[in-house]
Amino acid sequence: MKLNGRELDLSRPQVMTIVNVTDDSFYEGSRTSDAEAIERRVASALEQGAAIFDVGGYSSRPGADDISPEEEWRRVERGLTAVRRVAGDIPVSVDTFRAEVARRAIESFGELIINDISAGELDPEIVDVAARYDAPYIAMHMRGTPQTMQALASYERDIVTEVCDYFGRRIEELRARGVNRLILDPGFGFAKSVEQNYELMAGLRRLCDMGYPVLSGVSRKSMIYRLLNITPQEALAGTAALNWESLRQGATILRVHDTREAADIVRMFEVYRFYIRGE
Repeated sequence: MKLNGRELDLSRPQVMTIVNVTDDSFYEGSRTSDAEAIERRVASALEQGAAIFDVGGYSSRPGADDISPEEEWRRVERGLTAVRRVAGDIPVSVDTFRAEVARRAIESFGELIINDISAGELDPEIVDVAARYDAPYIAMHMRGTPQTMQALASYERDIVTEVCDYFGRRIEELRARGVNRLILDPGFGFAKSVEQNYELMAGLRRLCDMGYPVLSGVSRKSMIYRLLNITPQEALAGTAALNWESLRQGATILRVHDTREAADIVRMFEVYRFYIRGE
């Protein structure tokens, strides 16, 4: 996959570093609301092995406050400006479900990945933006909105089947509308109970076998800290364990708060895979 003339090899694991331009994300250590803090985070992550930066201005934690599109764009613009200043043409994704924010980001900063937590369900026009600019599009499984999703975790079938069947339908719809560069995100923590998250992790290979790159975003999430009765600040070891399992199941992108640790896991996994599979 090429972005701004730079090759992003999704046949091998890559680290996506989270850049939250917010003041209310669930993990306090990821909040970078001013330009200087963003630049420091980006410079540090570059040294530690980041391959992609994911810039978001809308907190999608359960029960997060809604903000206006204009406020979201103001935050995203500040974040993207800082990333481009420090990291140049490194691949960047804009974490938004709003078509207008995605459009303005691409028109202002060039080729970007669109990372949409709703797979186009919350603002269908974002699919048209992805198609118009041939933007790589990360489609995530979720029900409802960040404000309502945790009340929508009741499914008729097992969660792996639900997620895979959803993407089986949604991929066809997205491709019919001109989206050609797809990445799938199973949506750990979004409209799923703690138990369902682990069931989904155990069956992640089924999603990876659908033929598209898969992003795993488990970093410091409630599926770790609620299970272990700890805080997000204490959830790094649990994150590392689930990141390893994500790679073992076939995920390609690790979306993380802690770049160095994730990059180390990728390096270790590549060696492990070489000896186990001869790759």
